[in-house]
Amino acid sequence: MFSRLALAGLMAAGLALPAAAQNFKPAVIFDMGGKFDKSFNEAAYNGAERFKKETGIAYLEFEVTNEAQRTQAMQRMARTGGGGAGASIVVCIGFAFGTTLEAVSKEFPNTKFVIIDSVVDRPNVQSVVFREHEGSFLVGMAAAMASKTNKVGFVGGMDIPLIRKFHKGYEEGAQHVNKSVQVLMNMTGTTPAAWNDPTKGGELARSQFASGADVIYAAAGATGLGVLQAAKDAGKLSIGVDSNQNHLHPGSVLTSMIKRVDVAVYNAFKSAQTNAWKPGVQSLGLKEDGVGYALDANNDKLVTADMRAKLDAAKADIIAGKIKVTDVTAK
Repeated sequence: MFSRLALAGLMAAGLALPAAAQNFKPAVIFDMGGKFDKSFNEAAYNGAERFKKETGIAYLEFEVTNEAQRTQAMQRMARTGGGGAGASIVVCIGFAFGTTLEAVSKEFPNTKFVIIDSVVDRPNVQSVVFREHEGSFLVGMAAAMASKTNKVGFVGGMDIPLIRKFHKGYEEGAQHVNKSVQVLMNMTGTTPAAWNDPTKGGELARSQFASGADVIYAAAGATGLGVLQAAKDAGKLSIGVDSNQNHLHPGSVLTSMIKRVDVAVYNAFKSAQTNAWKPGVQSLGLKEDGVGYALDANNDKLVTADMRAKLDAAKADIIAGKIKVTDVTAK
């Protein structure tokens, strides 16, 4: 249930806005797993925080912990964002908000909405999707180049087409390097709880290591933290997702497939503030720097110069259309 305390917090957040910013009230609703999942939601949080620091404008926020809260949170922010008026723009983090947003966007036609990872065709909705298969192709290449066993693994979160998209790109990238490489795959579950089960993530990773994998890509939200820990404990390699997770286990995280949800949230807030916001669909891939792979001091000894050269060449070929990466969600 959407608690009174949470609702009071939303109201307080709005009332706490600086006087100069009272006319613009951005809001963000985080999905299951929480805003500090060190992955998907946290990337969104970082984008909102960047906007806040640059503009001095506070934002409303809520973390969904059960399905029933989605509609209530969206309606509450649109209706009473603070100071008696609704939020100027509400950003919903995750595909699971799609059905709810279809209805709520009709209920509040004058409110701007943004949804990440899903498409809602409404005149007051902006849909931001990513070509995750392109970034996953690159980290799949990295996994195959780093593997000594000719077996790599993939642990997904909730078994949905979006995560199958990550897996397919990863598999194609690995096989681009080595046609005989074996890609082991497990999904964590079929409900939203699959995004926040690091214990299960660790179990799946250990099973894949026992089967011979020595590099595992985790596309599972907070569940992936268990995969990264299991790799560290086993002396193997992992690949992070969404946010740069290289720093979580330096020397054990080969790289991270970065998905710039932070930029999407920042741009949504900023464009709405400057009256440049437009509805419609935005698709962000390698060409737009919407996805990529992370290189920093934490993994510079793991990704060799030769590996980087091959990854950069493949990136250029994907952008140029010379390499076609399968999008399993394409119609």
